[in-house]
Amino acid sequence: MSQQFFPTFDSALLVRDAQGRYLPATTDQILQAARHAVEQKLSRGTEFTSPTVVKEYLTAKLSGFDVEVFAVLFLDSQHRLIEYVEMFQGTLSQASVYPREVAKAALNRHAAAVIVAHNHPSGNPEPSAADRALTAHLKKALALLDVNTLDHVVVAGQETVSFAERGLL
Repeated sequence: MSQQFFPTFDSALLVRDAQGRYLPATTDQILQAARHAVEQKLSRGTEFTSPTVVKEYLTAKLSGFDVEVFAVLFLDSQHRLIEYVEMFQGTLSQASVYPREVAKAALNRHAAAVIVAHNHPSGNPEPSAADRALTAHLKKALALLDVNTLDHVVVAGQETVSFAERGLL
């Protein structure tokens, strides 16, 4: 005789509430747990030398937001992670990004390189003209400080576009 402890939850992910009860997880809770798991797996010192690793990391971190989020991976001279920071948050279709703040954050973390990224909640990963202009402006500003811009990745759900892979840097 087999027992089923949660017969109605056989395909659901569960979370424990404050009273210790297990309840079906919401989409937001699942995404938050996935971001936390990625953070634990790829922590400070992780080498970001493979485009595949970068895109998988950023997809896990940036997919699922319903507004644009602009993030920066601050890296040392060996392209190891110093810190991942979600620097700016915007609306459904845009986020204001301030190169001065990115430069200041890079200097404060003694970063030798950065990978910038943002999501497109629309689901279309194609970079806009504004994305291209921002990337060129950021790359130029950071180069003055000897901080190399390695890539700009656009995340749209599970799809990504890498400026470096497309030759746009």
